[in-house]
Amino acid sequence: MTAVAPLLQQSSTNPQRRTWRDVLAVKELGIFVLLVVLCLFVLYKNPAFGERENVRDVAELVGMYGIFSIGQGIVIITGGIDLSMGSMFALLGVILSIMLGPWKWNWESAVLGTIGLGALLGALHGFLITKVRLQPFIVTLCGLLIYRGLARFIASDATMGFGQVRDINTFHYLFTGNFYGVPKSFVCLVIVAAIMWVVLHRTSFGRYLYAVGRNEDATRYSGINTNGVIAGTYIIAGTLTGIAAMYIAFYVNSVSPSTHGNFYELYAVAAAVLGGCSLRGGEGSIVGIILGTILLRVLSNLVILLGIDSSLDFAVMGGVILIGVIADRLLTSRRSVR
Repeated sequence: MTAVAPLLQQSSTNPQRRTWRDVLAVKELGIFVLLVVLCLFVLYKNPAFGERENVRDVAELVGMYGIFSIGQGIVIITGGIDLSMGSMFALLGVILSIMLGPWKWNWESAVLGTIGLGALLGALHGFLITKVRLQPFIVTLCGLLIYRGLARFIASDATMGFGQVRDINTFHYLFTGNFYGVPKSFVCLVIVAAIMWVVLHRTSFGRYLYAVGRNEDATRYSGINTNGVIAGTYIIAGTLTGIAAMYIAFYVNSVSPSTHGNFYELYAVAAAVLGGCSLRGGEGSIVGIILGTILLRVLSNLVILLGIDSSLDFAVMGGVILIGVIADRLLTSRRSVR
């Protein structure tokens, strides 16, 4: 237990923990200031940015992207990564369409089935990573290819719609529209974020996540079931992907298996890294991930409102990831010097 004690120590007198929290606070404050400056800049260049409809559209996208970005961030905190999310959206969307169409499932079964399948795929990732000892990058990269291929095969590479299927009105009520003027996806994000904030920052499981990310061997030698902790993060990520999959499917109102969800996993990685999650593991927060998600969506909105070629959207995302990694490296270097 001695080897991992500094990683789990809760006392504020622990200088190692205090330094880590200070660095994280600096990251969150920096991204918040950058977000405010960017919003003011876009508002100055195009006042349409502040109009109610535009704000609502951005909030709806922040809700959808934020839900699965939190799952990605949790995985990254342990030193892992999930590259399969985009393909999972395609597979889950296709199966959801089949559940509501040919299989004629009611809405409760379809919701539970979609979330359950997401959790099952996450559990499969966790098993291959912890028991078979494969690298997270390899496991989820294979998932990216396999799930996309399965989605295209099941749908015969045809676009799957929802149309007039059983309980479609209930699904539209649950996953589209607003709740007292606030997009329902954003409301769901707030609920998910609150739950995951408690899990990450107020439970033993959350402390173990950080400990595993900083030093998995020391955490294991202390008697903690690191395999269970790591597998748990992939199950959480799969569950949140299942929830987000339904919002995304009904947002576009159809699922094209060859393109649906393309590169969404990269948006999640970018949001997490930009929000303070270190790709080395052991650092990150729910607030930071949400701020990173908002910043990415504001940047995307900026590209549209300022008339910039939309093909630069991915260039902006790549630049954001690069800046986030460089900033993380510089902050880590300063901390090691101190």
